[in-house]
Amino acid sequence: MGGWLWAVIPAVMVGGGWISDNLRRALKTRHERKLELHQAAERRQLALDAANRPPEPVCGCTHHLAKHDKQGRCHEVVEAPTAWDAERKPLNFEPRPCNCQQYIGPEPLGTVFATDIVDLR
Repeated sequence: MGGWLWAVIPAVMVGGGWISDNLRRALKTRHERKLELHQAAERRQLALDAANRPPEPVCGCTHHLAKHDKQGRCHEVVEAPTAWDAERKPLNFEPRPCNCQQYIGPEPLGTVFATDIVDLR
């Protein structure tokens, strides 16, 4: 009984190491795939949320419709460059009113922005 036992013990130790390596590698691969699935589901949910959101009424000057009056004039203050370097990069800025004249974005829904039906003048 003692002769064959010495041959079985190293075989079990080597085989056990091989099994544990394969098991560890399989669990790591499974974990990485689960993380990828979770990230894909997160990206999908963000895309669905973005698709279900109504369009923002934003002007060409990138300001919201709330910053414009009924004539279309923008009332936001922007920083305009006043000095440039030799490579035509702005060096100094000063606050100025936005030069935008017209809101050109999508027409907002009545629940977001309701225009007056009757002019009271």
